[in-house]
Amino acid sequence: MILSPCGRTDTVQYYTPWLMKRLKEGYAYSRNPLFNNKVTKLDLTPENVDCIVFCSKNYKPLLPHLDWIEERYNTYYHYTITAYGKEIEPGVPSNEDSMDTLIQLSKIVGKNKIAWRYDPILFTKEYTLEKHLESFEYMTKRLAPNVDRCIFSFVEMYKKLETNMPEIIPFTDGDRKQIAEGIGSIVKKYGMYVQTCGTNGDYTEYGIHTSGCTTLDVLGNANGVQFKDVIHKGSRQGCHCIECRDIGAYDTCMNGCKYCYANKTPQKAFENYKLHDHESPIMLGHIQTGDTVQEGKARSFRK
Repeated sequence: MILSPCGRTDTVQYYTPWLMKRLKEGYAYSRNPLFNNKVTKLDLTPENVDCIVFCSKNYKPLLPHLDWIEERYNTYYHYTITAYGKEIEPGVPSNEDSMDTLIQLSKIVGKNKIAWRYDPILFTKEYTLEKHLESFEYMTKRLAPNVDRCIFSFVEMYKKLETNMPEIIPFTDGDRKQIAEGIGSIVKKYGMYVQTCGTNGDYTEYGIHTSGCTTLDVLGNANGVQFKDVIHKGSRQGCHCIECRDIGAYDTCMNGCKYCYANKTPQKAFENYKLHDHESPIMLGHIQTGDTVQEGKARSFRK
């Protein structure tokens, strides 16, 4: 089983004490997002978890626990650092603080286990093509020696985003090509591997790779582990990642990013946080009398 505890929320930034207790006790419960009374119990022991794939905008809370995690689990770390300020990402540390933390993370786990995510890329009157490329080069120069690769994507204009961010300026195909060309030129200058995420566009002419950001090849190479050769189904159109299991919950991330897909509203996340008990085996609240609990089926990908 590939465990991805951060797909629905920033578990690292806000729920590290709970996560560590779950790993040390070796199990967690996860509530079905569509059927609220259906709960799955997942075995989180190292024997059952092929790899833990983290994703966060602030790894500072996890740094003191990394030695314990690294001794027991195969791991990979996605670190999202963008050009945006507090007006778009109110709960996220500054870019400088984030880069400092990434460098600390790299010293502990090694650069081969870290992907820097510069996503999603979106345009506003302030965040223009020139602004993005200027910020991207500044970050690339500092982060290139400390990461395995860079991953970027273009914002998806779903309905909720149109309401939450009316200031977004829609991309044209020409915009996307200009961004890709600029990014490709910058990473070539600093010797960094770069790839897209969740997009069907082909930008290989600019030196940009098209692949899943969480593949068995990436995880295996990072950890010196051999995985089976299996089809990566992905989670949506344009995704080429291996299937993962999540133990988080939607509407619980207090980063407040205006482009977020995982929260209905920022206020809802703060309300739900009041229900969190880090002693509970489930992220929000507790198991209820009417819940149906089943054992999660774990598929191992190890050879």
